[in-house]
Amino acid sequence: MDQEFRVRELMLGVEGMALLRHALDADEDFLKARVEEIRALVTGEGTALPDGGTPLDELDVADGYASWATRYDSLPSAYIEVEEPVVHRLLDRGPVGTALDAACGTGRQTAALAARGYRTIGVDQSPQMLAQARRKVPGAEFRRGRLESLPVDDESVDLVVCSLAMTHLPDVSPGIAELARVLRPGGRIILSDLHPFVISLQGQCVFVHGADQLAFVRNHVHLPGRYLDAFHSAGLTVRECHEPLFNDRLAPGGYEEAIADAARAAWKDLPLVVVWAAEKPGESQESAV
Repeated sequence: MDQEFRVRELMLGVEGMALLRHALDADEDFLKARVEEIRALVTGEGTALPDGGTPLDELDVADGYASWATRYDSLPSAYIEVEEPVVHRLLDRGPVGTALDAACGTGRQTAALAARGYRTIGVDQSPQMLAQARRKVPGAEFRRGRLESLPVDDESVDLVVCSLAMTHLPDVSPGIAELARVLRPGGRIILSDLHPFVISLQGQCVFVHGADQLAFVRNHVHLPGRYLDAFHSAGLTVRECHEPLFNDRLAPGGYEEAIADAARAAWKDLPLVVVWAAEKPGESQESAV
């Protein structure tokens, strides 16, 4: 089905969310400005819309990340910006051992693990992403495989990291069960994902695809209760849950810059990602030595 990137509708949604969240406590000038911007968008009296009408494709994970691979590290990401400090603090707690970066992408977390002294395995289903990761972290071992069927032996790693990937699975349970399977007793899992609030409100992460198109890989909403059920079913104990908030910075060049006041008000104090820290009960092999 042919789709277009509907910038006007997205901007109207952001304006409406800003009004919905602040109608009772904002000053009158702010509210009037939102109404005027909505009127301009509806009547077409405003400035030309960025990327309006650009063709938009929905790609599966393999095709999407094949297209995204060479651009992925160069694009600004509000999600990564708030996620990394939390994940890295958890990584710093150690102890250092063998680590798996599941759905490693271009090796962003693989590099962080290697820098901390972990013996690291990166797994991803995209050969294009793995090519970027191998260049970034030549000392790590990389394997091609899916998150739901990891090419890693049972109870063979001390730490599993999975960053911003579970959202592409319709159900988190198979993925979390696989993370638990490869983890040694006493080992840790650090799992980050897009927050369900963001996916529910904004939907998908759009990127440039080809010369004149945009694309997205579908994100699925996974509520906290589904994660907790999946952790429990996999025999894991949740130790921490972090929800870093929107940091007031908008993506440069994006449509929200044209309605910056509304966008900042709409996203203010909302969590962008969720970071889970869980453990597999029992004594790790390394600590038993």
